[in-house]
Amino acid sequence: MECRNPKVSSANITVLGVIQIMIGIYHVLMWYFLLLLYMGQIKGVFGTYEPVTYKMGTSLWGFAFVISGAFTVKAAKYQSRHMILCTMSLNILCIIITIVAASLTIVELSHFRSVSYRNYGQAKLGREVSRVLLCSYPLEFAIALLYSISSCAYLAGNQEETLESVTEVVEGNS
Repeated sequence: MECRNPKVSSANITVLGVIQIMIGIYHVLMWYFLLLLYMGQIKGVFGTYEPVTYKMGTSLWGFAFVISGAFTVKAAKYQSRHMILCTMSLNILCIIITIVAASLTIVELSHFRSVSYRNYGQAKLGREVSRVLLCSYPLEFAIALLYSISSCAYLAGNQEETLESVTEVVEGNS
């Protein structure tokens, strides 16, 4: 299976990297908001609301989006084979992270334990934040996938050029 012909300029790659950085910062800030929200809960009759995404820090995984975005911006500027491979690996990691985080968020939103009346508002607001974060995962997934496909095409094109030049040298020696 070959990757072919998605012509994406380096300016477009830079924009994708900047958007990845912005999504990552957004996720980290939303985790901080959830931290403040859930830390302010009052121990009630039914306990406090601590969803699985909060306990696992899935919004903190936004640091991976920031790092991947920074590498994407750098790879758009300095297109070396090793830099592109490293950035493509980070973007594949981001794809995996978005799938896992979206799955955990869906599980969290589908199961809602009753909480005490005092903490119900905070739990409801936290669930709304999780819904908003759930909407941002497909965007990150699409950006990481687009970069991975375009870098695969770039590397395949460079490999063909290398093979053509080796063939020309061999044919020229005959």
